[in-house]
Amino acid sequence: MLIDAHNRIINYIRLAVTDRCNLRCTYCMPEQMQFLQRKELLTNEEILALMRPLAAAGIDKLRITGGEPFLRKDLLPLLAALKELIPEISITTNGVLTQAYIPQLKALGIRKVNLSLDTLQRDRFRDITRRDQFPAVMQTLHSLLEQDMQVKLNVVVMGGVNTDELQAFAELTQQQPLSVRFIEEMPFNGQGHPFSGHQWHYLRILEALEAYYPLEKLPNPPHATSINYQIPGYQGQIGVIPAYSRTFCGTCNRLRITPTGGLKTCLYGGDVLNVRDLLRSGASNALMMHEIRNALGHRAENGFEAERQNQHWDSMSVIGG
Repeated sequence: MLIDAHNRIINYIRLAVTDRCNLRCTYCMPEQMQFLQRKELLTNEEILALMRPLAAAGIDKLRITGGEPFLRKDLLPLLAALKELIPEISITTNGVLTQAYIPQLKALGIRKVNLSLDTLQRDRFRDITRRDQFPAVMQTLHSLLEQDMQVKLNVVVMGGVNTDELQAFAELTQQQPLSVRFIEEMPFNGQGHPFSGHQWHYLRILEALEAYYPLEKLPNPPHATSINYQIPGYQGQIGVIPAYSRTFCGTCNRLRITPTGGLKTCLYGGDVLNVRDLLRSGASNALMMHEIRNALGHRAENGFEAERQNQHWDSMSVIGG
């Protein structure tokens, strides 16, 4: 079992398998990105060598992220091998390439997909992502729902950009059993540009939604980052994620691993260890797990403490979002 400095049990890994992305979302990265060389990334063999002792230590939940994970050429064999180790695997994707892989995901028993979509307007999508891929993403969304995948729609709320679409997103839950999660914008754009997470915080998002709907509060699962609601009579759910307000840190059960093997004990903190370098130096499982436990023993209590210790914020695509 993995336990951090504040007696929180860790059973969940967010693994970024690439930093590459086929979109250039303004809140995530600069338009011009210098992506990593393949040799800098964790290989499939290294990922499996890392996940075996972690699974033995109690990790039973894994989320695959990027960048855009479906840009990794050997993703499907990796997922098949990981499914032998980890019972619950889910994926976060931008949906541009995802539609073609849905049957293979279902065959592997991977049914939970988080789809990032910040607007329901094609022109605005092009402005936000700097790419004209809205039709492909919408086709993915429809296919996921048609094939009974468990879909969560991640919507980053940006002041002056898409706050006029909150109701339109909420209406998606009327006829479909999906979850729409409104996320506070975070400062990880890799550009140092202003962001609106402190203005459009989760309470303001809720207030805006409650102007349209009588929201019913739902019980939150253990370790949930989302505060969940339902509109009476609607099939799906609505959630708000205080990603910048950081109200959920007290129950955090996760670690992040970047594409280059950086271990993050908090999204707002820097790398505390590099597991790729350990693996390539020939470190044993025992030594690697010792180093991971040591890092957990010095984990910040919350995102605000981690932020004070971290002087540099990377692009979200590098962190794994």
